[in-house]
Amino acid sequence: MESLEFLQKELESVEKWEKDQKDLWFWEKLGRIPFKLLDKITPKFLQDKALQILDEIGSYVQTGGKYLVSEKSILKKFKETGILQEEFAPSDIANLPLGAMDQTASYFKSSRTKMAAVQGATTGVGGLLTLGIDIPIILGLSLKTLQEIAISYGYNPNSKEERIFIIKCLQFASSDYVGKQAILLSMTDGERNRQAISQLQGWREVIAAYRDNFGWKKLFQMVPVAGIVFGAFINKSTIDEVAETGMMLYRKRRILARIQQIQQGPADE
Repeated sequence: MESLEFLQKELESVEKWEKDQKDLWFWEKLGRIPFKLLDKITPKFLQDKALQILDEIGSYVQTGGKYLVSEKSILKKFKETGILQEEFAPSDIANLPLGAMDQTASYFKSSRTKMAAVQGATTGVGGLLTLGIDIPIILGLSLKTLQEIAISYGYNPNSKEERIFIIKCLQFASSDYVGKQAILLSMTDGERNRQAISQLQGWREVIAAYRDNFGWKKLFQMVPVAGIVFGAFINKSTIDEVAETGMMLYRKRRILARIQQIQQGPADE
């Protein structure tokens, strides 16, 4: 296990990242207005499809649904580093060096960011016609990326509490400065976190806010062909921000858990 001094230094770097989080751009704050206008000119069948998938993503909090990822691919990446031996289990990840966790999480961050760029360019070809489909797809990819990062740091997204934490990461990535600070507070307040678990309607608000923040950025994709460039850039940036948020917040949890373990000392015989 890492030394207390090392862990405290790493914790300081994460807390510095939290403090350095900037507010949304002015045009991002106005995203809700153009998105409502976009809804009016988007074919109804695309709106219905988008809402259907958004509902499916929302149900992820309750059951995980089809958005749960397999732990096998994450364990495979750890094995490739040579740290995990032939016989291992998901529970072994929590005891691995922090550097190995960072390396694996970074791999998934890079991989999913590239995937998002390709997907954004593909849907950007169709401009407005593919916009309604693109948004739920990128939301689903965001959920998958955060789950892979959670497992990389030894946390199990099969639990409802963990899925709520993942939704908070999603919300953090698309919130303004005030919203980010409120989310950080809720993540460190055990009582508030327990209350959040009982708020079954909370996921709808999160998904709605996340969708609305696509407003101005997604309008660029209304122009066919030109939407290829904008679509690739926007989706790549979105997943990159989501993955960075997930890595930092999960890294902080793992560091805090190890600091607490060191301070408590070995269990009494």
